[in-house]
Amino acid sequence: MALSQSQTKRKQVHLFYYPECEDLARKVAAQSNNITLQTIKWRSFEDGFPNIYINNAQDLRGQHVAFLASFSSTGVIFEQLSVIYLLPRLFVASFTLVLPFFPTGSFERMEDEGDVATAFTLSRMLTNIPISRGGPTSLLIYDIHALQERFYFGDHVLPLFETGIPLLKKRLHQLPDADNIVVAFPDDGAWKRFHKLLDLFPMVVCTKVREGDKRIVRLKEGNPAGCHVVIVDDLVQSGGTLYECQKVLAAHGAVKVSAYVTHGVFPNRSWERFTHKNERSEKAFAYFWMTDSCPRTVKAIANKAPFEVLSLAGSIADALQI
Repeated sequence: MALSQSQTKRKQVHLFYYPECEDLARKVAAQSNNITLQTIKWRSFEDGFPNIYINNAQDLRGQHVAFLASFSSTGVIFEQLSVIYLLPRLFVASFTLVLPFFPTGSFERMEDEGDVATAFTLSRMLTNIPISRGGPTSLLIYDIHALQERFYFGDHVLPLFETGIPLLKKRLHQLPDADNIVVAFPDDGAWKRFHKLLDLFPMVVCTKVREGDKRIVRLKEGNPAGCHVVIVDDLVQSGGTLYECQKVLAAHGAVKVSAYVTHGVFPNRSWERFTHKNERSEKAFAYFWMTDSCPRTVKAIANKAPFEVLSLAGSIADALQI
């Protein structure tokens, strides 16, 4: 049987990955027969510096290559950059870096002389990825904190900014109360970032106001009364803002409150405050959705209500064919 034109044009992609991304990498590979997982030996010398070996490196000549990275801490960035800088030099046809979570995205501006905008620093580091035979590196990032950060990257990389919002919309339509959903944003920044992607839903916007030395969450506009309200933001750290937003929405009559973030960072196990086993949580959130962009968090919250993971695997597999 003759292949269709679209089938003949699909790339065969060799996907490497950092060990903590293995679960996501396997899910990505399971999406398509055109994605083959490849392995790297991640070792260290006695002094702690990386001793890395890329298996079957010579077989990569003329092939489309991708690397799934996780910059979950400063301690793992150097060894991954060592691989990221080498792969394009192996005479590959093209190179794609998949970095679902850009970790310094929220540090993108200076407020005082002396502040270091580390979003720019990391962008410069990625800009220096060597050009492959096929041209600049394609850099896939999901829901970067500020869209203007695309201009932090130089001409050696082509940033492709995708979003996890389609995964949320699909999940919301599966809910038994899908016709009673209201989307809430914890601040104006989240509204600006996502409201056009969710314009089919009624919306509520919260805001932070200063009262003395404290910043208090208040309802700015919209009516949550009688509805299942879903708070949407790009990432969560301690979760304090989401928690305060939930209390405000409940006080204004929301019958149920859930949350979605693309990136569940949750340092210092701060996700624990949201679990239904925590009596103090009073099951404040019916659902807490996140993607698998932060693999350490995904492992930590597995099978713990109210958390559900919406996988980026299908979206990543599609993006690798661009």
